[in-house]
Amino acid sequence: MRVLLASTGGSGHFTPLVPFIDALAARGDEVLVVAPARLEAVLAAREQPYRVCPEPPPAVLGPVMTRVLTLPVNPGVIVATREVFGGLHLTSMLPVVEEACRSWRPDLVLHESYEYASVVAAERHGIPHARVAVTAARFSLFTDAVLPTVLEPYGTDLLEKLRASPYLTRFPASVDPSPYAVTRRYHEPAAAGTEPSADRWGGDGDPLVYLTLGTEAGGMPNAPALYRAALDAVGTLPVRVLVTVGSGTDVSRLGPLPPQVRVERWVPQAEVLAGASAVVCHGGSGTVFGALSAGVPLVCVPLFADQPTNARLVAEAGAGVAVEPTGSAEAEAAPLGPADIPRIREAVETVLKEPSYRTAAARLGAETRATPTAGELLDDLAGLAGLGGGDARGAAGS
Repeated sequence: MRVLLASTGGSGHFTPLVPFIDALAARGDEVLVVAPARLEAVLAAREQPYRVCPEPPPAVLGPVMTRVLTLPVNPGVIVATREVFGGLHLTSMLPVVEEACRSWRPDLVLHESYEYASVVAAERHGIPHARVAVTAARFSLFTDAVLPTVLEPYGTDLLEKLRASPYLTRFPASVDPSPYAVTRRYHEPAAAGTEPSADRWGGDGDPLVYLTLGTEAGGMPNAPALYRAALDAVGTLPVRVLVTVGSGTDVSRLGPLPPQVRVERWVPQAEVLAGASAVVCHGGSGTVFGALSAGVPLVCVPLFADQPTNARLVAEAGAGVAVEPTGSAEAEAAPLGPADIPRIREAVETVLKEPSYRTAAARLGAETRATPTAGELLDDLAGLAGLGGGDARGAAGS
């Protein structure tokens, strides 16, 4: 089978495609990845062929993103979907994706949820396509409502065809019922022999709290203030704290660190979660997926995009606590105010002390692990694409 995979920029958009890329490569299928130039270093470090798309001009993208980040969450999401993903990224990626469909002739196109150029190109060339969720289905349904005006110039029924295509998600059905008729759920198994991260505390046995703001928030100008507020919340608790800040945060701006806090640029998430008692995060899908799969309860402090939706899903499932920020939303100020610090601290204490949160997280982890792996799902996708080899392992979830 020959499969084209397409992603917009950003780790949170590309990473969900990786299990499928790896599984396809392991099967000996042909793979071609198409993504913006900002992901070229990531793609170049892998073995699969790729094609790079031009980035939207900074002079155009910058003001739109500034507007997105200064609007309230839902209006900001609408602008990002319409003007960034459905406008600038679609326009910049379409020529490369369409040429790949024309000249390389894939049997199937897999795209992350907010990469729309490949949907246009696949439909023009009669190629089956499926979308790999990077958010909860509840959030995808919300952003789908923006798409008629985005996709209409490329075809009057593209939204219907997108919604009818297979929807592949890592969220367990009990947390995130799906409105999409052809929903397939999967999980990414932990690497063989995954062990907790190396001890950084000299044998201290206090509970380990993993604190992360993901890849996008870590690169924002107010990231040090966000991390400082979160550290002030957990730094006085009798816990060990491992903080990952990514490459874009100036660690020196975090200020003095409590003795039980360790800061790293990056640590393999599976290794941290293998020994963690709780996760404090902004509710990004990648962290939420990972924590639930590992059965680790969360404290979610949502900031933007799909994070409020994810935080609510976690809280509704009893697998954690959502702490809605009350602070300023100004671009250069921390959206976490002084009143939020004791609220976050109390939420962490609650999650650590009350066993029901870990019980609920463990239940969701078991539910997730009962789904097919991405590799097992490929036969089902081949069947849906009319390529043969379909089976019942990827039964629909609702």
